Amino acid sequence: MKGGRIAPWIVVVLSGLYFVLPLVATFEFSLRKRRGAYSFDAYRSVFEDNHFLESFGYSTLVAVAAILFGILIVVPTAYWIRLKLPRLRPYVEFITLMPLVIPPIVVVFGYLRLYNSSSWLPFTASARATDLLLIFSYVTLALPYTYRAVDTGLRSIDVRTLTEAAQCLGAGWPTILFRVILPNVRSGVMAGAFLTFAIVIGEFTIASLLDRPAFGPYLQNIGANKAYEPSALAIIAFGVTWLCMGLINVFGRDPRDAAAAKK
Repeated sequence: MKGGRIAPWIVVVLSGLYFVLPLVATFEFSLRKRRGAYSFDAYRSVFEDNHFLESFGYSTLVAVAAILFGILIVVPTAYWIRLKLPRLRPYVEFITLMPLVIPPIVVVFGYLRLYNSSSWLPFTASARATDLLLIFSYVTLALPYTYRAVDTGLRSIDVRTLTEAAQCLGAGWPTILFRVILPNVRSGVMAGAFLTFAIVIGEFTIASLLDRPAFGPYLQNIGANKAYEPSALAIIAFGVTWLCMGLINVFGRDPRDAAAAKK
């Protein structure tokens, strides 16, 4: 019995060490910029670099745009499939899994091939068009996670009953979607949003190929030219990712569940 109780804890401890030790080693190395003593000089150098603030700010704006586009595409699609077209659900799920199979480099070259050869896209040759391509690419990359997060939220509610009740009260489709369904799947939407943000912040391939001043290429450039700053940036990026995970738990929590837990 004792061996059966100890074995799971041994697995947990070993797993924790497997993930924590590299992080601790990276953090310790990032403090060695000043010889003979630990210091936060590498972090100070990173935050004083204007390119860091510019790249992180640019990636944040792109992430917000990708989140908004993703929500506008995924929420109505998942809602309509669950309400009216349940037979198409397996096919839609298969389509949303494709970004996990297709390499990002193929996605971006597909977009370039499609839009650069057409004249119907506004300001095709401008930087704004490239920013749009980057946003669309990130929406595509985040699609598997966003769709499943929203679909999980829709499973937890009675979509048909809510829709019929809203229609009986005279609500139109936009009102039903944005004032009835969307608030009830808030946890799924927030989870998809923060996962999209984490993907955008760390993505390198697409931003590099499109020559955009994003945070991913900045990380690669710093890693190729400096010694201690890359470790500091890795810790910062890790912290941002975990912050997103924490915000999912905070803002994605259903108030009704919190009230029930208090009781």
